[in-house]
Amino acid sequence: MKRIFFASLAMAAANVASFASAQTAPSTPAPQTQSGTVENINKIILVGDSTTATGNGWGSMFCAHHTTHPTACLNLARNGRSSGSFRAEGLWDVALREMQVEGYGDVFVLIGFGHNDQRGKPGRSTDLETEFPANMRRYVAEIRAAGATPVLFTPLTRRSFDDGEVTRDLDAWANVIRQIAKDTGTPLIDLNERSRDIVQALGPSVQNMLAERPASPEVSAAAAIDGETLPSETGRPDLPASPPDLRIAKMNSRFDYTHLGEFGAKLFASVVAAEAVKVEPEIRRLIRP
Repeated sequence: MKRIFFASLAMAAANVASFASAQTAPSTPAPQTQSGTVENINKIILVGDSTTATGNGWGSMFCAHHTTHPTACLNLARNGRSSGSFRAEGLWDVALREMQVEGYGDVFVLIGFGHNDQRGKPGRSTDLETEFPANMRRYVAEIRAAGATPVLFTPLTRRSFDDGEVTRDLDAWANVIRQIAKDTGTPLIDLNERSRDIVQALGPSVQNMLAERPASPEVSAAAAIDGETLPSETGRPDLPASPPDLRIAKMNSRFDYTHLGEFGAKLFASVVAAEAVKVEPEIRRLIRP
């Protein structure tokens, strides 16, 4: 009987202690689900040729170093494309779909062609008076119809010199884009003029630092001593033939006066960023100049 009595006392004491603890311990609130609006994620799409494309253009450096968080930056520029072949190959269809992906706030499309629209490029060349302007106007109209904002840019200058002056072999194509920008009220980044001024200031020797690959000793010497830009193939070593199915063999990987290495890409990406915020105020919050 004594054992039963003391066991009952112990149980009663435990119950009292448990009750007292429950009364004094702070209560833990039930988990609550917080709700709110998701910050808009905006997008910048780049469309153009190899002077903008990843690998030998300014586009990759623009996306990597000149866009703000949480801006999405997509470089759809492709080597060797013109205002005509970019559409003919279906690349423009990809760009249009990207403009209409749900969930993004503002979408800006920076677009420019010219290098491969010039004569002598089978499957790519377009007529300067008819096809090229028609192609560029159509791009602007379709960007707006897709709900995005177009920003045109003129073609990056080539860096060859003639009698101490940067050659102006892309002026006609740049002028067409300038006129279209004026006629359609489209913001314009005059990359042709800005890049030509920079290359002129650097001179025929220093500008070689912008190239995708180092110049040969012959090219470097001619530029430094005589201020002359020799043909880009001068002094280039003969390399062994690459297998025809090797994808990288089809990519540009040599010195020339058109394509950009890391230094050149960073330089002109900064130019594009700085000019973009001047001509299109709404893009300012997406770009770090």
